Amino acid sequence: MNKLKGKVAIVTGASKGIGAGIARQLAADGAQVVVSYASSASGAEQVVGDIQAAGGKALAVRADVTNKAEVDALVNAAIDHFGRLDIVVNNAGVYQFARIEETTEARYREQFDINVLGPLLVAGAAAPHLGNGGSIVNIGSNVTRVLPAESAIYSGTKGAIDAITGVLARELGPRGIRVNAVNPGLVETEGTHAAGVIGSD
Repeated sequence: MNKLKGKVAIVTGASKGIGAGIARQLAADGAQVVVSYASSASGAEQVVGDIQAAGGKALAVRADVTNKAEVDALVNAAIDHFGRLDIVVNNAGVYQFARIEETTEARYREQFDINVLGPLLVAGAAAPHLGNGGSIVNIGSNVTRVLPAESAIYSGTKGAIDAITGVLARELGPRGIRVNAVNPGLVETEGTHAAGVIGSD
């Protein structure tokens, strides 16, 4: 229950789906959690409320992970409120499956900005504060192994995450900061329903 007692975690994209589940579990394990969200304030507050109702500590903070100033403010909010930072979970992400003929600059940029630039900015802002024993966890995807049709952009972003994770593990490891990726398969969430990846029946 308290294996993370005294630790402080930031989870991006934590207002729903996988991120919300991660935030709740970290809190159940004793961590104080910053629930970061981009648009769903009500969802983030629900997660915070659930954590507090279970006896934990949590704070909701809005941040666009593609905006360096907002990412810096997110990290500063965690430190200002809880006094330290130990764990970062880069979960925020988007996915759109489309035929290659339907590729557009907008689809490419949205997915690469949120799925790749976002984790880079968050890791860069957090690293100076993590110190020895800190941890960064990047949420990847098994699409890099399955390679489903019509996922060229999304699979490309998650392939980038695999590479970035390996690079940062080597770069930050000597500073005592662990960097790992978790590559889940298809998970039923609000996002997969909205994208039509899983039916709503």
